Amino acid sequence: MSNSDLDTLLPAETPGATEDSSFADILSNFEREHRESPGETLTGTVVSVGPETILIDIGRKTEGSLTLALWKETQPEEPKLGATLAVTVGGRDEEGYYQLSTNKVARPKDWSGLESALAQKRNIAGVVVEQVKGGFRVDIGVRAFMPASRSGVREADDMPKLVGQEIQCRITKLDTENEDVVVDRRVVVEEEQAVRREQAFAGLREGSIVRGRVRSLMDFGAFVELAPNVDGLLHVVDMSYARVGKAADVVKIGDELELKILKIDPATHKIALGLKQLQEDPWTIAARTFKVGDRVNGTVSRLADFGAFVELLPGVDGLIHLSELSWDKRVRKPGDLLKVGERVETVILQVNPADRRIGLGYKQALGDPWEQVPQKFPVGATFEGPVTNLTQFGAFVDMGDGIEGMIHIADITNEKRLDHPKEKLAKGQTVKALVLEIDRERRRIRLGMKQLEPTMIDHYIAEHKAGEKVSGRLMDVQGNRAKVELGEGVIGTCQMKPPSQKPAAAESAKSSDVGSLGAMLSARWKQGGETVAQETAKTGQILSFRIASLDPAKRLIELDLAN
Repeated sequence: MSNSDLDTLLPAETPGATEDSSFADILSNFEREHRESPGETLTGTVVSVGPETILIDIGRKTEGSLTLALWKETQPEEPKLGATLAVTVGGRDEEGYYQLSTNKVARPKDWSGLESALAQKRNIAGVVVEQVKGGFRVDIGVRAFMPASRSGVREADDMPKLVGQEIQCRITKLDTENEDVVVDRRVVVEEEQAVRREQAFAGLREGSIVRGRVRSLMDFGAFVELAPNVDGLLHVVDMSYARVGKAADVVKIGDELELKILKIDPATHKIALGLKQLQEDPWTIAARTFKVGDRVNGTVSRLADFGAFVELLPGVDGLIHLSELSWDKRVRKPGDLLKVGERVETVILQVNPADRRIGLGYKQALGDPWEQVPQKFPVGATFEGPVTNLTQFGAFVDMGDGIEGMIHIADITNEKRLDHPKEKLAKGQTVKALVLEIDRERRRIRLGMKQLEPTMIDHYIAEHKAGEKVSGRLMDVQGNRAKVELGEGVIGTCQMKPPSQKPAAAESAKSSDVGSLGAMLSARWKQGGETVAQETAKTGQILSFRIASLDPAKRLIELDLAN
């Protein structure tokens, strides 16, 4: 304490200063008279005007500091030295000056003024004096209580910052008898926010580009602050053209984003925002990138009963229809061949950007196995394969590469007539079959098993050899070629010799005069093996032949006329 301060305490005329007064009593009286009262309203005098701050003498040892902005809010003229104004005293700043604020809203000067403010629901000015249990003490001319829930402060950590501030509030309870006053700041804050929200909302337009900060995240989207108390929803479907599982996969709290306003609902003040709408539509890229017949790689994104979707670009999926998965396999569902996440090569079958559709072929990328069928399984070739299915009309045999051949029930065996293929075959049984017919257009192969069973001609060839002399009956003579029946079901072909220069000595044989093929052959042999000219050869004649060649594989017998 300075000597000048003590001088003000020691003069004889100072009330309460007697010879018996102790120094402690005098000091206590001084501190009580000069105790600082935060929130006190005083009249001050301008003593200094700076570029941003005005110093005001408030009758205390230390001046108060008022910002130039606060001066201009309430005073019509520029600040001048010596000007006076009413200010509210707050705490001290870092330089030790009292923080001052102007009274933007008048304080009631008596109880009748408080009653009028309550009745009119009028805002009044006050200063938060201290934080107490459950709320704050506020000086509005009288001491009032403000519940913490009605302070307008959301976070508990921010509550102490309210102490010393000038606020606007509204009286909600006034008991003059018990001097019980309750005020509400939250209603004032919410009304101010509503006004600012309406002003900001009125400036927004659908289709305009705005900037905002991600305030909070949900799985379905992100809430973005466009202006104080004005939020919009950025839904996950509008974040990216690619499939997004949750909002956190794309953005995080605090991100500054440039967005497009998709829709504004004036009734509910809901704003729908879009991020992907500021990017080029991937289907526009697809339209100029993909052509029918292109081979493309992609990732299986999802499976459906009717096919598999393959992601070719972010936001662009093509569909492999169930019918385009395999050439011949009976695919019941796409999961039989593909799984989600698998990389596959496909062929583009159709591109329709307008409908956002691309048709893909999986089997086309693998190649059509039917293109090699005629070379791999020519008619007459034999092969072995397992029976895959049995039906009433035949059996299906796996020929590899997804190709199946069918053995008709009539081509299974020569032994007996079958009522069902299961009488001779079983599913999974390996069989040997002969290729009888190929129909590429209908993608069918006809097979036979009975054609591989030994026949009468097989037995005949096995029992004879080239050079042997045999007898046979002429069946058909065409030019210099003739078909010869050597036995039941055994037919050979004969190259007839040129006509003889000597007249035939033997008489013509008449088949009607011979009782049997054996008797006719015996008679010919007794006559010494007579040569028959081509002109005299007739159908039904029994002649002698010599086996020229035998071909077991083709079941061919070549004959010559015997001399």
